[in-house]
Amino acid sequence: MENNGSFNSPTKGQVTAEAMITDISGFVDEEPASFYRLVIGTDSQERRVNGTSEVDFVTAVIIHRMGKGARYFWKKAKKNGYKPVLRDKIYSETLMSLDCAQAIVPAIRKLISPAKYDLEIHIDVGPLGPTREMIREVVGMVNGNGFTAKTKPDSWGASKVADKHT
Repeated sequence: MENNGSFNSPTKGQVTAEAMITDISGFVDEEPASFYRLVIGTDSQERRVNGTSEVDFVTAVIIHRMGKGARYFWKKAKKNGYKPVLRDKIYSETLMSLDCAQAIVPAIRKLISPAKYDLEIHIDVGPLGPTREMIREVVGMVNGNGFTAKTKPDSWGASKVADKHT
């Protein structure tokens, strides 16, 4: 899977993970009395390129100032020659969100008190579609890693923000 580790910002272009964390901290420092939600979600899209299957995975990191706007960052990873079944795709998305959280949350906690924000992992599964049987499994994965999971219709970090860049 290719991925250079950097993130993209709609306003700042390509940034390192460290620069993203600094920007998130600065956003919180602008209005320290506000409460925030830190959201991490991944979505994927399969395509055929020259007869070969490839899947783009996009992980979004969103800092949401409750009721007063947000900033987001995203990064893309590509898997070539990979034709996933739905279960593999959802597991891969969830694991990528967890990997991202485990990589950035310790640094964020050094700059921003955990009392100032809720941390949510958004999973692109819901009660109405073909993913409904997987909800307990992937929510259990996220909760087992010490994070709060959100599913559709509340998983907009994956189903809207990350999806926008797949």
